[in-house]
Amino acid sequence: MDDKATTRDRILQAAITRIKHYGYAKTTMAEIAADCDMSPGNIYRFFEAKIDLAEAMARKHYAEEHTAMAQVGRRKDWAPDKRLKEMLLKRMRENYQMFEDHAKILEVAEVLSRERPLFMNELIALERVSIAAVIEEGMQSGLFAKGDAEFAAEMLQAATVKFSIPQLISRLTLPKLERELEGVMTLLLCGLYATEHKDSAKKGRTRQEAEA
Repeated sequence: MDDKATTRDRILQAAITRIKHYGYAKTTMAEIAADCDMSPGNIYRFFEAKIDLAEAMARKHYAEEHTAMAQVGRRKDWAPDKRLKEMLLKRMRENYQMFEDHAKILEVAEVLSRERPLFMNELIALERVSIAAVIEEGMQSGLFAKGDAEFAAEMLQAATVKFSIPQLISRLTLPKLERELEGVMTLLLCGLYATEHKDSAKKGRTRQEAEA
């Protein structure tokens, strides 16, 4: 890593540490600069505004999240329907826990959704690549009915947006959110299944309800 990249990363890490403790609104660029033993003017060579630091924080987190989701999506020992469910459950659980452990970071999500909507759309589009790949595989295997995998992935995201950053939308507990997401995914997968798989999926769901 060159000196410029090292300095940029040092600034970003200082911002993450301070925002986790004090929150986005109560953190200033001058304070971050002081934490890095830099002048406020020098920090602006790397980040033009505090919102750019917030975006960099989010990019770092979501790059790791997308990698983890893609790893689940590539698991060949799981059927595509299980992979889709586990990808979204993993995303929800990890984001929920992150915001529970570091409540101040929720301010970053709030300000980005308000001030950088195009960035949020970019994240959704990147996530859709992994989801669409699993749906396409399910279509090719005959588990899912043939169709437009990209469109199906987009609609799946639209139906589960509540669970992407759960504390931003609701204050439900994690067990309640898990129950809701399980139910939503059951309905969505029923819409994806090929005709010959719908009956077996329905029987499995009925059996689970009886055992609950």
